[in-house]
Amino acid sequence: MAEWQEITGGVTAPKGYKAAGITAGLKPSGLPDLALIVSDVEAIAAGVFTTSQVKAACVDYCRQRLQAKPFARAILCNAGQANAATGSQGVRDAGESAELLAKELNISPESILLASTGVIGQRIKMDALRGGIPKLVAALSHTGSDTAAGAIITTDLVTKSIALETTIADRPVRIGGIAKGSGMIHPNMATMLAFVTCDAAVSPHLWQEMLSRAADRSFNSITVDGDTSTNDSLIALANGESRTPAITEMGAEAEKLEAMLTAVCQHLAKAIARDGEGATCLMEVQVTGAHDELAARQIAKTIAGSSLVKSAIFGRDPNWGRIAAAAGRAGVPFEQENLNIKLGDFLLFENGQPLPFDRAAASAYLKQAAANSVLPQDFVATNNSNDLSVDRRTIPAQRVDNPVIIAVNVGNGHGAGKAWGCDLSYDYVKINAEYTT
Repeated sequence: MAEWQEITGGVTAPKGYKAAGITAGLKPSGLPDLALIVSDVEAIAAGVFTTSQVKAACVDYCRQRLQAKPFARAILCNAGQANAATGSQGVRDAGESAELLAKELNISPESILLASTGVIGQRIKMDALRGGIPKLVAALSHTGSDTAAGAIITTDLVTKSIALETTIADRPVRIGGIAKGSGMIHPNMATMLAFVTCDAAVSPHLWQEMLSRAADRSFNSITVDGDTSTNDSLIALANGESRTPAITEMGAEAEKLEAMLTAVCQHLAKAIARDGEGATCLMEVQVTGAHDELAARQIAKTIAGSSLVKSAIFGRDPNWGRIAAAAGRAGVPFEQENLNIKLGDFLLFENGQPLPFDRAAASAYLKQAAANSVLPQDFVATNNSNDLSVDRRTIPAQRVDNPVIIAVNVGNGHGAGKAWGCDLSYDYVKINAEYTT
């Protein structure tokens, strides 16, 4: 039995958090584009960010804030402009954004963290932001997670949200999260943003360590198109409002909390991979028998990111040769005669040798898996790349529990790891070919 249960509420499910999302006029479409998450009290803050040498102003801002003080009260996110590669003026815009919000919330600017998403090279529309912040603060609610989740997306077709609850020291502890991401997804910490809230009390260094490990097993294990973003940010707050004893070192309670944090991050990561631009299904690559977990994840992510593998999955073609080739170029040593490959329940390759299999049935498995993971159909895409958004009605979270399973064994080692990706369809090129024109 799981040590936690899924609940509603997203980032406002944990105690002591409010959130909001509004339309401030940052997107040409007139859809929601400004989001805010606020803790009632000062919270322990941790973050994992893009390793790209070309970074958005918000990334540098958050890194500096967290290095100076691992605490925060609020996360402000704008959608529509990435504020990346915008020079010194972009840096000033980021600073002004924090100052404007701090004044409205009556807190210190040092207690605010920032995130941005949108077209690289475009500054935040500051006039719209200045007018939007008072409205955003006024809209804060203990049930505002869904509006915040809707205000951070760009080319996403669906919002991404999750909340889990467990018991620590006989008291309920909750972790909630929202995320956005659909294209430019190959995190190395994708455009990917994720915000996590928790009401446990955790020491700063331990919370950062937990988040970094969770990121490696979730967001750093997904790929859509192999392109790492300038704005990738994963920010997590823990405010202690559950009134449980502080967790300061690893032990049973810390392990339970980290496992739940990882589960939240993995759910959001898989939701991003499934919502990959133009994708029709989610892929889960499971690798066993490697030297260690890191090696297993490297093989898994290489397979999930292979354009040839992704194209074959889109064509419902059980082409195991592409899987074998991707595993072989992952940079992880293994003996070819130890390689086994399965697609769902179909064993295609064993001990370095191809096996006869029912190709039609394997293709049917791919078709059925895609049919089981279909995205909700109650949306209408604008197909206007300048809008960076979709016109949506009521869109539930997409299903991430029926992926195409690719299982690969490379030997007798104890290392096991997973990665998630999506197929590569004709529509990916359509979406990205004229992105800014």
